[in-house]
Amino acid sequence: HVEVQERFEELTKGRIVEGYGLTETSPVTHANFIWDKRVNGSIGVPWPDTDAMIMDEEGNQLPPRAIGELAVRGPQVMKGYWQRQEDTEMAFRNGWFLTGDTGYMDEEGFFYIVDRKKDMIIASGYNIYPREVEEVLFEHPAIQEAAVVGIPDEYRGETVKAFIVVKQGMNVTADELNRFCRERLAAYKVPRSYEFLEQLPKTTVGKVLRRQLLQEEQSKQSQ
Repeated sequence: HVEVQERFEELTKGRIVEGYGLTETSPVTHANFIWDKRVNGSIGVPWPDTDAMIMDEEGNQLPPRAIGELAVRGPQVMKGYWQRQEDTEMAFRNGWFLTGDTGYMDEEGFFYIVDRKKDMIIASGYNIYPREVEEVLFEHPAIQEAAVVGIPDEYRGETVKAFIVVKQGMNVTADELNRFCRERLAAYKVPRSYEFLEQLPKTTVGKVLRRQLLQEEQSKQSQ
């Protein structure tokens, strides 16, 4: 998150160079420049000998600023999943590896990740990307961590719920966060509920497990 990056650099006086990759790309396809122009919030530009484009559902290249799925090809991209032919065929389209991440490219060729394709929330027909809501929540001075998921809703199909970890020694209420978000987000993107936790579930490398939060929420609703 941009807010976390800026706070880290302010405290450490160090410089974070953001990049992007997957296990299937061993591991990097994009990076910002170390000494040249760095675009905060961007994953940078493709590495040498690496091609990238934003693709629509039909496999067509989208113009700058249009949101679609990031597709890549290059010498670091895997040939396929071991003994998983069906998964391999689903992961590639016309020689391009489909990353599963939605994003866009700007007019200068810098790429941006919006969110994981499977994490997108569809509420009353609107597409909502959890990362965008989380970025706003991270701007609040009392927020240590935040994770946003789409939970089942009879009327909207899905609705936005935020899981919050508050900084030690600070307090904030759901009403305060609701007002904060309404000043910065379109109404349909504002979380409809907030749950305060001592910590968020994470992988061994520190990524928040949104799927676990969603599964726990669905389990509560089914009881």
